[in-house]
Amino acid sequence: METTKHTGMKKTDLKRLCLMGLFVALIFLLGQTPLGLIPLGWCNVTLLVIPVAVGTLYMGLKCGLGLGLAFGMTSFLSALLKPSVLVGTLMGASPVLAAVMTFVPRLCVPAVIYFVNKALEGKWRKASMPVACALGSLTNTVLYLGMMLLFYTMLGIDNAKVLTAIGATAGGAGPAEAVAAALIAPPIVAAIRKVGRKA
Repeated sequence: METTKHTGMKKTDLKRLCLMGLFVALIFLLGQTPLGLIPLGWCNVTLLVIPVAVGTLYMGLKCGLGLGLAFGMTSFLSALLKPSVLVGTLMGASPVLAAVMTFVPRLCVPAVIYFVNKALEGKWRKASMPVACALGSLTNTVLYLGMMLLFYTMLGIDNAKVLTAIGATAGGAGPAEAVAAALIAPPIVAAIRKVGRKA
């Protein structure tokens, strides 16, 4: 019986590892192709929150943080190879602060999604995942642009364009990303869980 239980655990761990690898590959695919980043000139609208949200809700916080790290890595790679105007300016002034801006918000996303979902899934089970995904996406937007504004101010760089980007994102891209995450991620999680129960 112990052998059967051990084999079952190994099989489950292997499935999780394979799924984690697929999510990481998807994040890098979206991050390094036009499929996941929509350039607006002053910033990039990203859809990379969705695989992070799905992975966090299905596999837990530890895996979610790993996916958030992958999100940050592909964002930093984009900042090095094809930066937007604002990111390129910050990267030229301080690569360290640019790295902080690309990694910290992305690592906060799975934490917000995980704990908001846990807090709501008791009384508001149907709304817990959509709300968690939306708030996770907004966390990324608010922290990313907020840090950009803070670092521009700290370094004495003209932040007029940052303020313009914040206004444009708050009025369009940010809410759109949040709605997309809320609508797309929960059905994917439900589908994966259904397949997992049948396997």
